[in-house]
Amino acid sequence: MTKLWEFFLLEPAGGGGGGGAAERAEDPLLGSGEEEAVDDYRALCKERPRKRAGEAQANLPMRIAAAVVRGLIRSRKKLMARAVTFPQRSKSTGLKRYLGRMRSGKNQMDCSVIAPEIFPEIEKWRPSWRSFDYDELCAATDRFSSDNLIGKGGHAEVYKGQLADGQFVAVKRLTKGGNKEDRISDFLSELGIIAHVNHPNAAQLLGFSVEGGLHLVLQFSPHGSLASLLHGAKGALKWKARFNIALGIAEGLFYLHEGCHRHIIHRDIKASNILLTEDYQPQISDFGLAKWLPDKCTHQVVFPIEGTFGYMAPEYFMHGIINEKTDVFAYGVLLLELVTGRKAVDSSRQSLVIWAKPLLESNNMKGLVDPSLDVGYDPEEMALTLAVASMCIHHSANLRPSMKSVVRFMKGDRESLELMGKPRPTKPPMFDSCDSEDYTRTSYLNDLDKHKQLALEQ
Repeated sequence: MTKLWEFFLLEPAGGGGGGGAAERAEDPLLGSGEEEAVDDYRALCKERPRKRAGEAQANLPMRIAAAVVRGLIRSRKKLMARAVTFPQRSKSTGLKRYLGRMRSGKNQMDCSVIAPEIFPEIEKWRPSWRSFDYDELCAATDRFSSDNLIGKGGHAEVYKGQLADGQFVAVKRLTKGGNKEDRISDFLSELGIIAHVNHPNAAQLLGFSVEGGLHLVLQFSPHGSLASLLHGAKGALKWKARFNIALGIAEGLFYLHEGCHRHIIHRDIKASNILLTEDYQPQISDFGLAKWLPDKCTHQVVFPIEGTFGYMAPEYFMHGIINEKTDVFAYGVLLLELVTGRKAVDSSRQSLVIWAKPLLESNNMKGLVDPSLDVGYDPEEMALTLAVASMCIHHSANLRPSMKSVVRFMKGDRESLELMGKPRPTKPPMFDSCDSEDYTRTSYLNDLDKHKQLALEQ
């Protein structure tokens, strides 16, 4: 029987490595992933001189296996990209017409410019939003000077700015890669979600700009993000401020999950996405990864899997399954950060969840509490916070509480503690290995550790 790697030694019809794709197109045994694997192999062979053929032959099995895996991965990604679990809400006529023009190639413009026909649609979302000129943003940020850079992530940079009227703003400049259509579509999607958000614990958008790039203009937060304050060199936050921040974030998430006209899953709750106002009120920001949760749907399956390691729920990073409990898990990690003062992933690449789980199970409060707090905290509030954190980071999504229950409990409703620990009566229709009876804490921690290694090797 011919081995898999030996199959790739067969010359294509016509000999000499020519033809290739034309001959394979007639072969029903090759899928798209395998065809690409053949291409990888042939390209690999062409790179090596003929005189080193013996060496190439010796290493052939491993190299062919790698080529096959790469081809199959690409094939899998294409299939997942085509699989839409839930259809998106239809766009307005103006947006559909504009995106259609982009697909047909009729819009020969710079990728940072959005056609004028889109503006009436955006203005309907939130009439109070301003459309800023690029020159105005350049003047406000000193031409996006590095001295004014206050935040940077994989998809955007944030600059501090001052408008002509003296108002301080935060200008978010989107830097996400991809083609023109994807960038503009993502930008409009984020604007569309923010337009439905109106809560004291959510960042306030003042306007946008589409000249010279895609920009969002937000109210400036004088204390920066929770990450900079909690893990920076500005001095330790007092416990009372930390507890109030935890409660404010819970109320903001409860609003997103149940208070909006359509339920919103943020998908990127983390310390650097929590902004703090003058009086230390938290505001949830950065809706770039946010998703609508369709009515009467228990979950969605999304691809690609995006987010920040250390905050991602196991069912999300293993299966791409998201719902409100995805944010609940991340909120639990935030609670641990507030209590311990440690980062979700520290400098030694240790996951906070993995580190904290044994201490939570043994009720070792002293081992968990940030040493900088000393004894300057309310023991009852600390116990409540740790109890909620423990439930929120449960490996089974069904056993995590809703944000409604979290808010009630954090506000002093002790009776909801028992209800928070009970599973919901219905399970997601898709099987989730994280919910199986033999999926233990050890299995969960092992999966989390494996994912950590994969994420940090990228």
